[in-house]
Amino acid sequence: MADFGKVAENLKRRGYAVKEFATAKEAADYLNGEIDGVSVGFGGSATLDVMGLYDMLSSHNTVYWHWKQDKDMARKAAMQTDVYLTSANALAETGEIINIDGVGNRVASTLFGHQKVYYVIGENKLEPDFEKAVARARNIAAPQRATQFGKKTPCVVTGNGCQDCRSPERVCRAMVVLWEPMMGMDAEVILIHENLGL
Repeated sequence: MADFGKVAENLKRRGYAVKEFATAKEAADYLNGEIDGVSVGFGGSATLDVMGLYDMLSSHNTVYWHWKQDKDMARKAAMQTDVYLTSANALAETGEIINIDGVGNRVASTLFGHQKVYYVIGENKLEPDFEKAVARARNIAAPQRATQFGKKTPCVVTGNGCQDCRSPERVCRAMVVLWEPMMGMDAEVILIHENLGL
């Protein structure tokens, strides 16, 4: 079983700010207090959705999210915001953050263009090492997302995880591994002791 205490230490060693919360509500309240009067972009995330952060932050920030607004407009606008929020498909206890994307807006925004990025991660995303974290992202999170979108990819049809398919419906087109925060961008990891998202 992976350990939140160890991952927090390893993330800090890598240069991330880290905050831990017992519940999603506590984490949402913290973020609502920290992010004020700025432009905010959201990546596609069931974690952020269930936390109600879009409505909370929209009351006192300019917020863009393609799950709540016109997809093309919101994706482009979200890439130019002051702050970006996303989750992760997996987090290794050793500190690597793994995300898989289909369109690319989410992973691109974790790499460049914002003053600060927040990674909001529930304990179900945590794996003991890098290899298991990559396996989780590819074989658990990506097939769940394909299922959510109603795709008929081999991972959905067979239930046997990623098969590196060539399906035109494939939603996992790129994988990004963050070893450390990108140069010139602050990054904070919000660890939540609840199962959240895919």
